[in-house]
Parts: sequence; C-alpha cells; structure tokens
Amino acid sequence: MTSLRRAALVPVVLAALLPAAACGSDEPSGDDSGPDMSGTLTVLAAASLTESFEVLADRFEAAHDGVSVELAFDSSATLAEQVNQGAPGDVLATADERTMQLVTDAGSAAGDPEVFATNELVLVVPAGNPAGIDELADLDGGDSDYVVCVESAPCGALAASVLDDAGIAAPPASEEVDVKAVLSKVELDEADAGLVYATDAVAAGDRVQAIDIPAAGDAVNRYPIVATADAAEPDLAAAWVELVLSEEGQQVLRDAGFGAP
Repeated sequence: MTSLRRAALVPVVLAALLPAAACGSDEPSGDDSGPDMSGTLTVLAAASLTESFEVLADRFEAAHDGVSVELAFDSSATLAEQVNQGAPGDVLATADERTMQLVTDAGSAAGDPEVFATNELVLVVPAGNPAGIDELADLDGGDSDYVVCVESAPCGALAASVLDDAGIAAPPASEEVDVKAVLSKVELDEADAGLVYATDAVAAGDRVQAIDIPAAGDAVNRYPIVATADAAEPDLAAAWVELVLSEEGQQVLRDAGFGAP
C-alpha cells in the first residue's frame, strides 16, 4: 500500500499532483462487486478536515490495493478558485456551501454536491489561559489579542457573524488564511484567543482550552463534497465520496467532533 502523502495547495505543488496513470487491476478488498481500481486519487479539502480525511485516506488505500491518495488542504476559498482555474483534483470538499456554489456555478463540479458534515465555532485559548479569558465578551475589553480567519474563508465568515451577533467591537489582532493557522497562533501562545471550529479544538487536545460560545449553535457551517468535472480518476472520486457519506466515514467525522449533515 502506498503511504499517504500530504501537499500544500499552491499552483506549483498542484502541478506535481497530476494523478498517476492506472497501473494495475487489483480488486479493492471488501468489495467483490466493484470495479478494479488503481492510480492516484487527489482530494482537495478544507483545512478543518485534515485529521478526519487523513484517517479516511489510510482506510481507502487499505481497501483499494494499488491506489494512492494525495490530500491537499487549504482554505475553501483558495480551493474553489484553484479548481475553477483547472488545478488537478478529483474531489473537492469545502467548509461551507457558499464557497462550493462558486464551483458549481462555474461548471467545475460533476453533479450536485452532497452535504456530509456540519461544524460550529468555539473560542480557544492557550493552555493555562494566560490572558484569563472566560467568555466571548472578554475579547471586547481591549487587553487581549484574538485572531480569526480571513472573511473570505468559511471560518472567517462564520466568525464575523458570531462576533457581530455578540456585539464584539474590538477588531482581531490578525486574520489568518485558514482555521489551522488560527489554531497554530493560539497553540504557540502568539495570540490570547482564537475562533476555530469545534473539531480543531478536539484535534488540538490539551494544547488549547476550548470555551463554548452559547450562540454558536445558531451559526453552523455545512460541508459539501463533490467530484470535480475534470477528475482524472472519476471512479476513485466516486468511491471516495461514497466512503465519506458511508456510516464508516460518518463515524470518523463524529469522532473528530463534526455534527451530522
């Protein structure tokens, strides 16, 4: 089984992710009725899906001998733009439907996207909470630096909505490209707090302390997935989408803290 390789989503790297030609006809384990599959599947996914999709990629490779999965994680807005510009990728999973709509409107999706998970925001602080932040309202005191995603990213748009609803007037200290960058700032104690997805707080473990946002349940992002119109491996793309939507895939997502579709 080919080991999983991760890639940052930039044009130069994407050029190197062109799917490999089919190189065999080994039958995928656990599915005697499915087509023989081999080659490289390239999955473009929102940064907040990193841990879950890495688990699923290992399982996908184990179930399909001769198949390698390439995962490229980035901001959903960046992913959508790259797909619309013809970047190589067989499957796209974004962190909100608004961003996915940019891809479907451009004719870059093969069929209709399907929602497979939901996510909401939490406030995270560094381990030990050195700034003594106990609730979202503490961000408005002027003594703490907090960070969010850029508003073009789904996590940033959601954060802007939550902050506006809470009446937080203090601006963020910085706006990061994606939710993993926000989380990293907090983990490294380079920010007093940050707004990230609940799943990212779970993934960070004891490196951060999560503080629930009471109104966050009213502002939830829905995650859609679709095979791309230019998929070089459409059979593999369909099998990946099927895995994500299956009970097995849904359990991996639940374990990571995602909500039901």
